[in-house]
Amino acid sequence: MTLNGRLLMFLVGPGLLVAAGCAETAMPSTVAPTAEQVRPLAQGRTVPNVTVRDLQGQAVSLQDLTAGQPTVLFFYRGGWCPYCNRQLADMQMAEQPLKDMGYQLLALSPDRPEMLRASLDKQHLTYTLLSDSDMAAAKAFGVAFQLPESLVSLYHDKYKIDLEGDSGRDHHQLPVPSVFITDTEGTIRWAHSNPDYKVRPTAKEVIQQAQAALNN
Repeated sequence: MTLNGRLLMFLVGPGLLVAAGCAETAMPSTVAPTAEQVRPLAQGRTVPNVTVRDLQGQAVSLQDLTAGQPTVLFFYRGGWCPYCNRQLADMQMAEQPLKDMGYQLLALSPDRPEMLRASLDKQHLTYTLLSDSDMAAAKAFGVAFQLPESLVSLYHDKYKIDLEGDSGRDHHQLPVPSVFITDTEGTIRWAHSNPDYKVRPTAKEVIQQAQAALNN
């Protein structure tokens, strides 16, 4: 994993490195102005009581989904992002080892349910994708940030990325790619967040941390 001067990363769990000043100890309530200023929830916090949508567009409680079962939950920017698509494919390889340990695997993005279905079918994913179009979960986990309008225009005009079309919303917000591992009580046992969207934990790393969370 590459670390550099722009890194805002926290690895929280028994015996793990904590980068000072980047983890939030109180419930976040705002959207960070930049990716570098997000303040993700830290170890010991619980899964927030927020609502997301499933593939059918039905509202589901994230607390209910994670109640009673250890969970690996990760935020990605959207099906339009090539780095996110690589992560989605990589995490597919982690699903069975995680299931064997008793975990469920959940992936959240701002994509509306129809776009999630397209990602699911294209990559033959068998784990759960959830729509956080309103960014309620990303805000509650402290990983939401505001995309500058100049970048929104660049994405749209140069790269033909329609953020409003994909999410069905005009807030122009994205999550910093992040992974949270929670226990059966919904308590965060390990987390990783990095404003450099090119840096993600590998499936192997997530499996190792999930196993470590069970052993401690």
